Amino acid sequence: MTPPATSNDREKVVSKLPGWLRQDLKVRAAQLGVDIQSAVEQGIEAWVSLASTPSEVDTSGADSFSTFLPAGQWDLFRQTAADRRVSLIQGLAQSVRLWLEKNPAPSVKRAKHPRRRIVCNQKGGVGKTAVAAGLGEALAEDPGSLHPVRISKHFAALLNEQPENDPLEVEDLPGLGRRTLLVDFDPQRHLTKQLGQQEIPMAPDMESLSKHMTGEAKGDIRDLIVPIADTRYGGRLDLLPGCQDGFLLDVALSKVRFREAALERALAPIEPLYDEIIVDCPPSLGLSMDTAIYYGRRREDEDPGSSGPLIVVQAEDSSADAYDLLVTQIEDLRDDMGVEVDYLGIVVNLYDPRRGYIATSSLEAWIDIKDPRVVAVIGDLTDQRKAVRVKQPLLSFAPRGEQATTMRALAREVS
Repeated sequence: MTPPATSNDREKVVSKLPGWLRQDLKVRAAQLGVDIQSAVEQGIEAWVSLASTPSEVDTSGADSFSTFLPAGQWDLFRQTAADRRVSLIQGLAQSVRLWLEKNPAPSVKRAKHPRRRIVCNQKGGVGKTAVAAGLGEALAEDPGSLHPVRISKHFAALLNEQPENDPLEVEDLPGLGRRTLLVDFDPQRHLTKQLGQQEIPMAPDMESLSKHMTGEAKGDIRDLIVPIADTRYGGRLDLLPGCQDGFLLDVALSKVRFREAALERALAPIEPLYDEIIVDCPPSLGLSMDTAIYYGRRREDEDPGSSGPLIVVQAEDSSADAYDLLVTQIEDLRDDMGVEVDYLGIVVNLYDPRRGYIATSSLEAWIDIKDPRVVAVIGDLTDQRKAVRVKQPLLSFAPRGEQATTMRALAREVS
């Protein structure tokens, strides 16, 4: 965001704006990375320059609004308002509306390929599903509204077990507005259950992601997708539910030609519908994990770091052992198939410094890795567990909670 001029260069002015117009101003300024006082200054300058008075703005319910303007601009504005025989409140409202009209909201950039985030770790219980869901929710949130984002990680403070009271740590920012698909690739189906959706029954006449991967499916994979019905995501967040037949997938894949590409072949028909595809992987090092890693490889015309594995760990020793095994699998597939696989980073989940030396020393060890680097540290708080209990998305259940603000920061970190 462009820094505002210091108050020494400006004079404080107080007027009134209707709440809806002030909110639109706040959101648009954040979307464009402009500070509010600069936006108001530009709006007043444009309004004063008009040859005639624009149409009236409904200012009913207007309440106090203050800002800093360049010395002399408010006096010129007052004189212009008097000449046009409009109140200062009406003139200011017209100025803000004029700025909004001249500075439309930016459109979400669409890449040729959807970004493919492979959320993984062969150790169960580290919270992969919670991270996959939270990341997807954060990517899909409304770009026309502001949401609290934890803008700095403060890993050093976490290690020192000091509470964070920095007012700059959390900032309200527009949602990312990405069309996002969550893929429940884990036969335990935790992602489907957490979001309160029905899993796909394991029956001969039912199709599933596994059957599309093995070539047994006859229908369209798009028919399996269900929307997450929440206005926060505006129809941008979907789920491909899980099915218990995933437990048999590794055996079935052993008979499939070029099995590493099985997940990519299955999801190819729906890729044009999405900006983001997030795959919640099983805690496994089998053939199904190979297909996920291959799906997240860097494609020929794709920028480095757009897609790849996002590894979820905990601040304890068993996660480190599992991490080593997963990285070995990724590197072996990278070498065997001659593909580029870009790590998106490490997420240290369920971190609680009250667990003492084991937790803090383990976090420090993760931070010391550097490549891939830690991109988020998510606290072990109750919001996620409560959201799971009531089968709601975390960002819907506790949108201003610490875990939600960190998920939004993670979404920006890997975007």
